[in-house]
Amino acid sequence: MARITLRDLLNCTSGAVAPTVALSLVGLIAVGGLAFDYSRLAGMHSELHNAADQAALAAASQLDGKADATKRAAEAAAGLVANKTLISNDGNTPDIGVASVAFYQNEDRSGPVTRDDASTTDDKLAKFVEVTVNGRQAFYALTPIVSLISSGNINAMAMAGFGTATCKVPPVMICNPLEGTDPDFTVANYIGKGLRLVSVGNGGGWAPGNFGYLNTNGGSNGAPGLREALGWITPPGDCSKQTGVNTKPGATVSVTDALNTRFDIYDSNVACPAGGSCPPSTNSVKDLVKTDGINGNACKLHSQGWQEVASGDQYRPTTTAPLTGSYPLAMGHPRDICHALPAGTAGRCDGPVGNGTWDIDAYFYVNYNHATHTAAGLAANATRYDVYKWEMAHAGTTAINGVTVLAPRPVSGALKSRGAPYCHTPGLAPGGNFPDRRRLSIAVVNCTANSVNGSSTNVPVQKWVDVFLVEPSYARSAEGGTQPGDIYVEVIAEAGSNGDGTFGQVVERNVPYLVR
Repeated sequence: MARITLRDLLNCTSGAVAPTVALSLVGLIAVGGLAFDYSRLAGMHSELHNAADQAALAAASQLDGKADATKRAAEAAAGLVANKTLISNDGNTPDIGVASVAFYQNEDRSGPVTRDDASTTDDKLAKFVEVTVNGRQAFYALTPIVSLISSGNINAMAMAGFGTATCKVPPVMICNPLEGTDPDFTVANYIGKGLRLVSVGNGGGWAPGNFGYLNTNGGSNGAPGLREALGWITPPGDCSKQTGVNTKPGATVSVTDALNTRFDIYDSNVACPAGGSCPPSTNSVKDLVKTDGINGNACKLHSQGWQEVASGDQYRPTTTAPLTGSYPLAMGHPRDICHALPAGTAGRCDGPVGNGTWDIDAYFYVNYNHATHTAAGLAANATRYDVYKWEMAHAGTTAINGVTVLAPRPVSGALKSRGAPYCHTPGLAPGGNFPDRRRLSIAVVNCTANSVNGSSTNVPVQKWVDVFLVEPSYARSAEGGTQPGDIYVEVIAEAGSNGDGTFGQVVERNVPYLVR
């Protein structure tokens, strides 16, 4: 047996790793403990922020501008949503309490209404709420070393607002046609007046009097999605906030074709995309005529389908006065006289806004065998929308001078003027669960001030306005007519929650949303 000396022990290297590992375990465990406890800290931070978010949303849901709104909001923040922490180990109850609630008029915290005072009398002004939750701690407890350190007091804050969203309407917007003189777009000043709107898109800059579309995050991409939104009874996508909207590029003539389905015109195979229904209104009166055919091109804008009468038989006023002769053979609800006048004619409206004077008696003369508005019991200042509704209410049951309301009427040869739909029958009558197919709710925005283009976001809305589609989009030969992709509408009123009693036309839904 070999003799082992002290020198041999000192020089031996066998098992040298073991003490090294033993010494390093302290550091490894500490680092591992810190990593584990840091993940707990991050988890607790998320819990607190989620609690603040939920409390703020609960509070914002009560900011309806009515009495005790702020009081109800503070109570909702404190008790409507139960928030707990599973990670904090500071010895307190798991419940996450609300430390403070503050209300503001504006998103940037300007215009304070009250702070930590639910007895305020300014409930109508409170549009945004900021909720801060109580701070909590997480103590590091994995190792003796890190147990000496805590996370410190951590809290979280969230701000939410309460807005009104407009839902289930075609996502159409117009650039305020009088942005320079009426930036707020005072709707009362334009009721009954015609608006000549020019189509724009494809990312270009937009100017007063242009119209385009909104991005509602629904439907197909590009132009097909816009056709779905404009043609289908129930447009796809989300609601549009009344306080700020996002625009969408892709305005083309083929997109506007989807609007023409509301007039019983199906100009191409994509006018009504698959997956939805695009019926016309039961009153699809227009200045176009067609034969009895319904196949091939007969329901399109085509020489074999919907078409104008000869140029000499069209509605072409030469003065601002109502017609007393030279009546057209066919006449839809016409534009304002000043918008129908040729360029350079005295009294012509060269801007997008008309004056509301339209030739109601010429319309009745042409369509109802030389009658006037009095035969229908309508006032001389009745709007086109008034006449449209009267015709729907009396369709097929009332005759004026031998002409049944909305019945087909021979015009020239085999061509007939048609008030009721012929290609897609019976059409959709507004009321109950059905929207009015010739009534749109559109967002009016100040395009110049907001540098709006085809992909702008959070654009302020000056007004949501209901308009009446006066005529289909078509390249009319008469001067003053719209071009392909353009539309002509009449202002009805500022959009309301019921859309003139028609379900689905305008649905305003109050929705809370997180700001930060």
